[in-house]
Amino acid sequence: MGKQYYTIGMAGHIDHGKTTLTKALTSVDTDRLKEEKERNISIEPGFAPLYQDEDMEISVVDVPGHERFIRQMIAGVAGIDLVVLVVAADEGVMPQTKEHLDILALLGITQGIVVLTKISKVEEELRDMALEEVIDELKGTVFEGAHVLMADSISGEGVQELKQKVVNVLKSMTSRSIRGDFRLPIDQVFTVKGQGTVVRGTVFEGTLETGEGITILPQGIHTKAKQIQAHHRKESSAYAGQRAAINLSGVDYKELRRGNVLVTSTHFTVTNTIDVCLEVLHTVNHPIKQRMPVVVHVGTSEVMGKLVFFDRNKVVSETDPILCQIRLNESIVAKRGDRFILRRPSPIETIGGGWIIQPNGGKYKFGKETMAFLQSERHGTPQERVLRLVKQYKCVDEDFIVREASITHKDLHDLLQGHDEWIVFSQSKVTHMKIVDECVNSIDQILRGFHEEFPLLQGINIGELKQSLKRYTGALVDYAIEQKHWKRNSGFLCLEEFIPHLPPEWEKRCNQLIILLEADGTQVKDKEEYFHQVGIPLKWQSDFYHFFIQEKKIVPLDDKKSYSYQVFMKAVEELKEKTGDIFDIADAKAALGLSRKYLIPFLEKLDKDGLTLRTQGIRKWIGNSIKG
Repeated sequence: MGKQYYTIGMAGHIDHGKTTLTKALTSVDTDRLKEEKERNISIEPGFAPLYQDEDMEISVVDVPGHERFIRQMIAGVAGIDLVVLVVAADEGVMPQTKEHLDILALLGITQGIVVLTKISKVEEELRDMALEEVIDELKGTVFEGAHVLMADSISGEGVQELKQKVVNVLKSMTSRSIRGDFRLPIDQVFTVKGQGTVVRGTVFEGTLETGEGITILPQGIHTKAKQIQAHHRKESSAYAGQRAAINLSGVDYKELRRGNVLVTSTHFTVTNTIDVCLEVLHTVNHPIKQRMPVVVHVGTSEVMGKLVFFDRNKVVSETDPILCQIRLNESIVAKRGDRFILRRPSPIETIGGGWIIQPNGGKYKFGKETMAFLQSERHGTPQERVLRLVKQYKCVDEDFIVREASITHKDLHDLLQGHDEWIVFSQSKVTHMKIVDECVNSIDQILRGFHEEFPLLQGINIGELKQSLKRYTGALVDYAIEQKHWKRNSGFLCLEEFIPHLPPEWEKRCNQLIILLEADGTQVKDKEEYFHQVGIPLKWQSDFYHFFIQEKKIVPLDDKKSYSYQVFMKAVEELKEKTGDIFDIADAKAALGLSRKYLIPFLEKLDKDGLTLRTQGIRKWIGNSIKG
């Protein structure tokens, strides 16, 4: 295992000592802004290095506690691994403390340490009372049973013990995966003189190397990581769990803002519609109604949106998660499993939060069918989600699956390698054996119907077949054709056992036509006259005509006249016998006794089929077979 990177967050009510405790732990004052200094409150999240050895590195983020700065608090805790909940001993648990607890729980942050601060301000007996109060308030929350410590940032009492506890707890936890695609939600954008645009954030996942290409989403701006820093140290790489500053090449800082995301892959979804599993807080004071405006926090982004239910028009009282959709006014970057917070814009309050089921939500109807679909999306395994995609699209690109099914490339690779029924073909196109079987059956049905309707034709044109199978890709149809023992000839496809034949009801008349044609020898009439003579209607004439050619019953001289095959071949042999290796028109006329009306089309047919080669009026025999 390599070095592990973690970020912890300081959370709690305003003026409960988060920033002072952060400074005592790190020797860094995270209040940087002039207004923060003047008002003695944190407005923007502040970051500092907490601990580092050869095995691990820990950063700390101090998030604002004032109600007005909840939005910055949410952006600050996005991506943290453990929270230190700060409660002042002289005040106890306050409203913002409870709201922070709710938000942390909704963001899925369950690892925490509670610290009772400012203990020098209260007597020992009151400390114990405050401690009991905190423990009691934590009951029923995600921090019930969490470690509770006491510390004083001014005197330093308990500070080192807290620091060691943080290190010990994190050592027992699994760090974020440095494998997979890099993702860093931006929480700060600024410029450095002589360097240009710099963005900062916590690496959610993956690894970034100096000089590596980056895309900034949702704008789609392509750039490079000119330089990487972690706590003012120049680094060659940035890893999941690490606080990092990235110096971007050739990007104007005015184009960027908090909420944008740095990625190195094309597999992340840019979306404005997300299907979600929503948990509503029991502390909500105002009704939650269908299509009400909401503020959505995902990662470090904050956008307005509209809440859409499919099984209700309002939330009365709900303890179970609600499956619903949020339609956003602006695009965000999200993937399955990302946590979000939902707030009401007016009157301002935190409504709830949860996790994203499908980052690329569709348009659904109100009712049970949609709810059943969302339930399947919620509980579906990666294999089930991929199978649903393949059933819908029949044949899909691997990158499309990764994005739409919200799985990693590794998960997809393991799935495809571990089950024989999955098929990968034609430049990473993925399908399932059930889909191939379905396509094969469809082709089989089309061929049987085609042969029944057009028994004269050798088969269906493969291009036309693909047109009638638009629900499958052309590559999938080609693959299906390869799997089945059909006959394929010159762009046509037919059943293996199929032989072109005359419809029984027309067989007698067609045979009569050939007899008449043979009887006329080389002095034939126009083909329409023969069809009329035996009573074959106009709509059948073209099909029968091409069938006769295909089956070598007739040989067309031009658009109007044809010889029977036997008559034509007899004339060819007779001409060969009477002319030798080369001949001209006069020789041919003398040999066959034909007028120019028949002789010229006959000779041109010989040229066309490669039986003869004409040079300046002289023809030479070069071939032995005709093309029909």
